[in-house]
Amino acid sequence: MSDRKMKIGLSLVSNGTHPAGWRLPEAHADAGLDFKLWKQMAQAAEEASLHFVFLADGIAVRTAAADLDALSYSGRIDQFEPLTLIGALSAVTEKLGFIATASTTYNEPYHIARKFASLDHISGGRVGWNVVTSWSEAEATNFGRDSHMEHTARYGRAEEFVDVVRGLWDSWQDDAFIRDKASGQYFDPAKLHVLGHDGPHLKVLGPLNIARPPQGYPIIAQAGSSEPGQELAARTADLIYTAKRTPEEAGAFYDSVKNRFPKYGRSAADALVLPGIMPIVGRTMEEAKAKYDRVQHLIHPKVGLAMLARTFGDLSAYDPDGPLPDDLPVLDGVKSHRDSLVRMARNENLSIRQLYMRVTGAAGHNQVYGTPDTIADLMADWFNRGVCDGFNIMAPYFPGGLTDFLEMVVPVLQQRGLFRTGYEGATLRENLGLARPEHPLARQQSAKVG
Repeated sequence: MSDRKMKIGLSLVSNGTHPAGWRLPEAHADAGLDFKLWKQMAQAAEEASLHFVFLADGIAVRTAAADLDALSYSGRIDQFEPLTLIGALSAVTEKLGFIATASTTYNEPYHIARKFASLDHISGGRVGWNVVTSWSEAEATNFGRDSHMEHTARYGRAEEFVDVVRGLWDSWQDDAFIRDKASGQYFDPAKLHVLGHDGPHLKVLGPLNIARPPQGYPIIAQAGSSEPGQELAARTADLIYTAKRTPEEAGAFYDSVKNRFPKYGRSAADALVLPGIMPIVGRTMEEAKAKYDRVQHLIHPKVGLAMLARTFGDLSAYDPDGPLPDDLPVLDGVKSHRDSLVRMARNENLSIRQLYMRVTGAAGHNQVYGTPDTIADLMADWFNRGVCDGFNIMAPYFPGGLTDFLEMVVPVLQQRGLFRTGYEGATLRENLGLARPEHPLARQQSAKVG
């Protein structure tokens, strides 16, 4: 019997993944800015031995709604900046990891390297960076640009950006700071390294003014499913997120991205693939279905159309009970997600309304309802097929949508031997079973000795 166990992260966003979840009477409508609640959720996730909390983010009001009226129905307008939130949550937890989103398009490498290195030291090696290139025009206009950078250029900058950040994390060898009180020497100058990067997109001298992070490099996560996105993941990522609704889709993606690893000198075991899943749990199937129907019926049509507008542009002029039009625009930044939704709509003959009801709840990820056993069955099936290394759980609303999973599904997975009952290590890398990267000079010295 295999002792392979799932890696399980928890995606927490604003007031829950489901855009109508905040409307439930028992839900916290103001969860996005309720730190006491976030503290409780993080501590509950740690008590359940989850690997990490994942914080998605955007640096604009994230909607493609055409007018203020449509925008006013969105419950995801106000939320904490994720790096600030990680700093606070890491102080009230001991072993849980935290992964925060930061854009390579609207940041500078020195800022990102310094912030994540600081957080890694503060947390004792428990943080990761979710690398995104951003997708919306709204973000561009917040940073002095009239339009968003083209897809290929964004990914070219992103690859170089990650290289520069890692180079800055290597500014100091692990034992550079000797802090010798007798001699008065604080660091060994031979173990300080100036990056001196001058590339097509970025020019950064360095060095970084903080010691090498406890993990060597904080965990790098990436979620792009396009060809450039998969290449970036294969080249740089420790964790790879994806939105797949069937094990067949998940398996095709898993093989596609991991088959790219060898050309970058990596093995398939060097990164973990975690598809997103939004579970709605009931003690019986009838209870679970009732919970699912209740929150689904609260999806406002304007919210559903706004969700599709992020992928297809404005569809409000079309009959919501008719099919997707044939002349859909191709919006930069969401191509792979767009193609997936078009295939679903065409293959299943879905109307526009049926499509947004299907995908709005979990933002295109797999949304399921069931008992603790049936949800554990689904997760076990995907995992045992080898189409994933675990899951990124997307809590539909707070706090009940989260506690239902932690208190009902996690124990079933543990009883089946599919999920751990405690933390194996101190750092996020150790708990994910991923090796700590050596400093490049240490690797070179090891190679010479070998």
